[in-house]
Amino acid sequence: MTFLRGFFPWIAYGAVAWASWQWAALLGLVIGCVVLYADRAEGLSPSFRVLEYGSLVFFAGITVLAFVRPDSGLRTYDGALSSGWLALVTWGSMAARRPFTLAIARRKAPPEVWRTRLFLRINYVLSAAWAASFTFAAAGQALVTGHGLGLTAMISIHLSAFVIPLRFTASYPERARARFLEKAGGHPYVQEAQPA
Repeated sequence: MTFLRGFFPWIAYGAVAWASWQWAALLGLVIGCVVLYADRAEGLSPSFRVLEYGSLVFFAGITVLAFVRPDSGLRTYDGALSSGWLALVTWGSMAARRPFTLAIARRKAPPEVWRTRLFLRINYVLSAAWAASFTFAAAGQALVTGHGLGLTAMISIHLSAFVIPLRFTASYPERARARFLEKAGGHPYVQEAQPA
């Protein structure tokens, strides 16, 4: 559940958007604020809250648009827009050397491993998997909407965009550590990485 916490605003938005674009956007914004506040209250570093800040920017913009122009043609493409924005945020987090999964991984891993090469590499790979998934989802959702392929296709793409990388996230770190141990024959977090 910890991993999904940053996605709560998106899940709520997706669940309500079919009924009301405006209220779904506002709900996403409010939940995004609550999640960020809870993270700050727990003392989590704001510099690693890339997903949460990216979510706030998206939902603030969509909320304004949805209330000012409720008939906007962009509403039709809200699935592709949200996946595209998530792709942009996740790829951007990697470009900024702050893969968005670092914030989540730091909750589970002890501080002494946070700056190791293996820990950082695992998080770059995980973030890339999520970014690729969101990129493909955005393209797929735009095609489904543009060609009128229906709600079932849209829901399938949307669910796949979360389920596939979530399953990869659950299994990849252990496999990566096992491979590292096999190669190095030592502790999986021995090498310290360059400062991020």
